[in-house]
Amino acid sequence: MLSKVAVTGVDLDSVYAQTLQRIREQKGDRSSLGIKVLMWISHAERPLRIDELCHALAVRMEKTNLDPEDIRPKDVVLGSCLGLAVIDEEASTVRPIHYTLQEYLSDPRILPDAHEAIGETCLAYLNYEQIKGLPANRIPNPRDSPFLEFSSLYWGSHAKRGLSGCGKSLAMELLTMYGDHVSATLLFNHLQSYDSPPVTDHQFTGLHCASYFGVVEIVAALIKMESCDVNQSDCEGFTPLMWAARRGNEGVVRLLLTLGDINPDIPDIYGQTPFWTASLEGHDGVVRILLERADVDPDRPENHGQTPLWRASSDGHEGLVRLLLARRDVNPDKPSDSGETPLWRACLHGHDEVVELLLARDDVNPDKPDNYGRTPLSWASGSGNEAVVTRLLARSGVDPERPDHIGRTPLLIAYMHGHQEIITDLKGKTARRYPIVDFPRDTAEHVLPWSVRSPQSFCGKSGTPATTWNQEWFRY
Repeated sequence: MLSKVAVTGVDLDSVYAQTLQRIREQKGDRSSLGIKVLMWISHAERPLRIDELCHALAVRMEKTNLDPEDIRPKDVVLGSCLGLAVIDEEASTVRPIHYTLQEYLSDPRILPDAHEAIGETCLAYLNYEQIKGLPANRIPNPRDSPFLEFSSLYWGSHAKRGLSGCGKSLAMELLTMYGDHVSATLLFNHLQSYDSPPVTDHQFTGLHCASYFGVVEIVAALIKMESCDVNQSDCEGFTPLMWAARRGNEGVVRLLLTLGDINPDIPDIYGQTPFWTASLEGHDGVVRILLERADVDPDRPENHGQTPLWRASSDGHEGLVRLLLARRDVNPDKPSDSGETPLWRACLHGHDEVVELLLARDDVNPDKPDNYGRTPLSWASGSGNEAVVTRLLARSGVDPERPDHIGRTPLLIAYMHGHQEIITDLKGKTARRYPIVDFPRDTAEHVLPWSVRSPQSFCGKSGTPATTWNQEWFRY
């Protein structure tokens, strides 16, 4: 069909509208089935596998359990769409037949209230008796409950975009007993790093969940309950405010901060506060909200000495850096435990605008080395950030020949990594205390300072003479 359309120049929207009308005119429940399939494949947070989709379509609001007789065969499900839905063989998921169909169905006038319907379906499924009866301390086999993972991980994303009265009631039913529900275990483990072992004693409550998803109306209902502890931490030390700050859910952050017993500066097990986490993620709005509080320390480091400014500079969040540098209670030159300053991190990652902001400060040392003796210029030279190197060389107080703890100068490091433009810039600033000529990649004899050419004058940590390229020179 689409190939013919491309040749004849027919308006695709008209073709899709006509096909949609034909779907609605089907007899029996094939009409509603076809529309629901199109809703799921065009609005779901992620593409569904065919078994997930079949189970999602079998959910009935009026029932307390999934009825196997309501699960349609995949050929019936796909056939109800009259060819508009296909299975992607590579991903094994159901998708629209063409990207233009996805664009067409994304118009809210075509499938209104789609997110409300998807959220309600997920919540109804999670409140089924057979799902509530699953052990909360064990990760279930997806083949036994194909729709469980999707509904657990994404119901809130859809509810945030559309929440009906029915959806709110279903959400409250789930979240008031959330700690004992298997979906809490699935969501919490989904939010952990990929190499983390499964966690079952997560202490992840309904308020944690609603704060993570950012559904303000549900958070407001939960905090009115006497049993709700707004400062409760999960097993990682995350409070509800931390989850909201991490996700940039400004509405939830504002709501939680209105509570008289809220502590907005509780750190997690890594020493990271909600403010620190918002700085990490680059959520300017949340940062501004938290800065309004006198009980939030904007310069509080985490367990490794990394401050919010350090983190924002490292990740290149220019707006946040400007915001923090305007504060008198933020030290712009505070190093981490490894000696890395905010400027050092910005230079390492080549964030030129952030480097410019930090270099404009008189209380920032542009030549401050880390614990290995490497300065911001040293790292910028090795990373190939010519614009940053240029800025540093223009700043007084920067020594272009300052060696690190094993004798490597910025020029040597630039040679080691083959950054020719930076080599040229640095050669114009050095006093040429040692000869620099073109050299083969497998020898260092033409670029090493005379002081470390001799095996007797310098050896690596392993005792290996540094007259050839060895790992010691590339270690840092």
